[in-house]
Amino acid sequence: MLKRSVEILNLPVISITEGRELGTSKSLLIDAKNGVVAAITIEDEDWYRGVKLLPYSSVIAIGEDAVTITNSENILTLEDASDYETMLDANVRIIGTKAITKTGTIQGKVSEIFVGEGGRIEKCALENEEGGAAEINTDQISIFGKQVTVIDAELESEKKTEEIAIPKPAAPKAPAKPVIAPKPPVAKKAEEVRKEVTALEAPVVDEPEDEPEEEAPAAAAKPQESAESAADRATEERHRRFLLGKKVIRQVATDSGLVIAEVGATVTEEILQKAKLSNKIVPLSMSVQ
Repeated sequence: MLKRSVEILNLPVISITEGRELGTSKSLLIDAKNGVVAAITIEDEDWYRGVKLLPYSSVIAIGEDAVTITNSENILTLEDASDYETMLDANVRIIGTKAITKTGTIQGKVSEIFVGEGGRIEKCALENEEGGAAEINTDQISIFGKQVTVIDAELESEKKTEEIAIPKPAAPKAPAKPVIAPKPPVAKKAEEVRKEVTALEAPVVDEPEDEPEEEAPAAAAKPQESAESAADRATEERHRRFLLGKKVIRQVATDSGLVIAEVGATVTEEILQKAKLSNKIVPLSMSVQ
């Protein structure tokens, strides 16, 4: 499922093994060379001690209300984040940069990015001075820079150029041929009449008709699984593997008060199904050990 940056930022970061809120997602650290979100910067009560990073690969899920991770050890301090120093120094944001083609035509400003599975930036939204909006896939972008996002001019021209079919003038109609009246029938000779009578008296043999060929049934088109559905199932499977067999330490119930899991119960497939249908996977994750 594609996520806009605004759907990732300013969410609480929850450890599902410790049942703790570890901070708030504040910004995206961009790996401009590979076109991916490498990490999410975290702001917590000790923010004044330095930046803290959550590698995007450590994110279990990004929901409407929270970003879930396995535990607090997934969050790195600046001392442990040497692999990210170059990206921190580059400080590429993408949003707000000018979108310009290699031929020097400004297309507008990047107003949003869309993040897919594994942190890959799948596309960007553009806005121009006239208020127009457009979206461009990352395979049409050659450089994510600090001030400028460069669009591949060749791909852009392929998108804009359309062949216009010019109708050919209709060919002039040929003049109508004069209708020639048929000649009056000439009396047939006796021999020709005899042959026609003999042909009419001959027995008629019915020729078998060719049976119509049966058309082969069209192969049923197999539905293609969308990237969005695959990502949702991958997230659901990670939650399932983590929760199965865990002990419930706090009662989990639906919004209407129906109990999903009692204290001391072991998480089973049945409990997981109830939690999923009631949208209580995250509360269940925070109530087990």
